[in-house]
Amino acid sequence: MKKIIISIIILFVFAVIISDQASAIPSYARKYDMSCNVCHSPVPKLKPYGDDFAANGYQLKDKEPPRFARETGDDKLLLMRELPLAVRFDGAFRMRPGKDSVNAKTDIEWPFIMKILSSGQVAKDVSYFFYFLMNERGSLVGIEDAFLYFNNVGNVDFDIMVGQYQVCDPIFKRELRPMYEDYEIYKVKPGSSMADLTYDRGLMLSYTLPTGTDIIGSVSNGNGIKPGEDFMFDTDPYKNLFFRIAQPIDSNFSIGGLGYYGKEEVGDTIKSKSNIGMGGIDATISYDQVELSGQFMYREDSNPNPVEDKGKIITRGGFAQLMFAPQLDKSDWYIFLMYSRIDSDQEDLKYHAVAGNFTYLLARNLKLMGEFGYDLERKQPKLTFGFMTAF
Repeated sequence: MKKIIISIIILFVFAVIISDQASAIPSYARKYDMSCNVCHSPVPKLKPYGDDFAANGYQLKDKEPPRFARETGDDKLLLMRELPLAVRFDGAFRMRPGKDSVNAKTDIEWPFIMKILSSGQVAKDVSYFFYFLMNERGSLVGIEDAFLYFNNVGNVDFDIMVGQYQVCDPIFKRELRPMYEDYEIYKVKPGSSMADLTYDRGLMLSYTLPTGTDIIGSVSNGNGIKPGEDFMFDTDPYKNLFFRIAQPIDSNFSIGGLGYYGKEEVGDTIKSKSNIGMGGIDATISYDQVELSGQFMYREDSNPNPVEDKGKIITRGGFAQLMFAPQLDKSDWYIFLMYSRIDSDQEDLKYHAVAGNFTYLLARNLKLMGEFGYDLERKQPKLTFGFMTAF
């Protein structure tokens, strides 16, 4: 515990010193002298422009400010003038009504999340991104997202990303979702499986056709981002494959599909091989002030629980999310609704919930939220009030 406290203090002091030195350019908004709502509406949810910015290696095409890099006299060295930093700070007060002290809970959770983020250029069309999660529910988590991004490899619209990332990022970014309610289907891990569509270590390739069609492929360890053992992160000899294709029909409608195939060794005392197969479809449609997005997925694990030897487990489900923005990206307030459902042969994976969220922006980078959720599977309501800011 003492080491953790010392680490937090050192990181905080380091962040304060560096961010003070780099006050002109600690994040994208400062770097380009733009408002947060150019890319976000509301923060941290990305607009289409924000998605394009990320897909271009976190840089504006032909608009890199000269002041951003130092003059070194070496054409093969792009050295940032200062280290760009940003901070995200989330807090919440949660209530879970109940008839007794076992079911009824209230909790003050600020800070709920505290992270330091950094992103910038290493070379022409080569960027990096990482964040250090100093606090999540009271724990020092460490690095989650951390990757290098190679943009326009071979002078074509072909990109390569290597590092730690969420496999679902090309579909819907969990870390940037606008509600407390999560995209639960991406977190499903039947039996002893370690593979899902959240964090993993891997390599992602993406290519955009002249038709606007996005083709994305990823190869990953398939066991998350837990600490390694014996100088190895992967716990078996297999690699998992993810594939996605997405097509914008017009500026207001896009549709995509995904496929995932993998194999893993599961079980502690009794080892067994289990095959993983996933398929899914997603869509986003917007009309004036309303945006509707959704995901449906099917997952099949051949033998994820060798101890109980239950054989194949099938899981299916998804979510639908509705956003109402009265003044589009200039709105001061937003309403979000979400419906989530998961059906599975494994009872504890079943999930059925609805949630409604009201978001008010005190500033472009500071929002207040109130959210009511109801677990239809367990007949359990929950109420959350909170804030999120980034600076």
